[in-house]
Amino acid sequence: MHNRSDQFAKSLLRDGLSLVTAAQTEVEVLAATQKIDVFSVPDPAREAERARMGLLGELAAEPSLFEPFHGTPSLRQVRRCLRKQLTWHHELERRARAAAGAAALDEDADAPTQPAVDFPALVVIGRGRPETVLDAYRCEPVQPGVYHAVPGLVMRVIVLTELPRTRGTLLLRLLGSGRVLREALADLAALPDDAWEKGIARPLLVHFRLGADEPTTDKEDDVSAEIRAWVEEYEKNLRAEARTEGRREGRAEEAARAVLTALRVRGIAVPDAARERILAEEDPETLERWHERAVVAASLAEVLDGLS
Repeated sequence: MHNRSDQFAKSLLRDGLSLVTAAQTEVEVLAATQKIDVFSVPDPAREAERARMGLLGELAAEPSLFEPFHGTPSLRQVRRCLRKQLTWHHELERRARAAAGAAALDEDADAPTQPAVDFPALVVIGRGRPETVLDAYRCEPVQPGVYHAVPGLVMRVIVLTELPRTRGTLLLRLLGSGRVLREALADLAALPDDAWEKGIARPLLVHFRLGADEPTTDKEDDVSAEIRAWVEEYEKNLRAEARTEGRREGRAEEAARAVLTALRVRGIAVPDAARERILAEEDPETLERWHERAVVAASLAEVLDGLS
């Protein structure tokens, strides 16, 4: 995966999975010149967090290789992923034997001293429905957009166009294009600012849009355009919020100075601490109440709430 949209997909999966797993990208498979896009191992201490992550959390419940595709993966492409899965498991077993001091042990021996290594799941993510893949490996639907291959193969196939439009599928739908991506971006924008999905996706969306002057391939132009449009809208909203906040702060400052003016006209001394309190107040109703009192007050205590 070398183009920008592929790098975005890989980064989004890595950063999302890093919340609840030990996730790595471009993991070298030593016995073959291949790299796993994202490999994650669940962190038992973060199981509660993982449970709140929706579909991505479900997929990260076991050691897994994540292989996202821009389009619909072909049978040949999935076979390459399966080779990675098998070779990586072989490498994990080799490392486990070495760590256990059993490097010389015959790897084919079924001995009690042979270290146990979980067979990692393969998660193939694609835009459309890969009929040849689903047929070849007798994949069965387990929920909308999610298919499991025959038992023993430990392969999951995610079809982005079939995923329901829910918060639980949002991070995965951001890997899509066209309608799927547009809806996902709209759903992301509608979340609260402190939503974990925004914390993961927004910096990556901005980062990969900032690289928009880099050469793109035809097939990623639509993804780049969708992301660019979202970021431009996001930045426009930020500017509008800043202007609104500036106007609000300006009105609050004006109202606070009106309170101080009324107190000065009444001949009421205002200590520095009280002045700072008045100028720091941002609630318009409070400032209006203070101003009404200041116009007729004989002392500062009659104006400011809680002052004795």
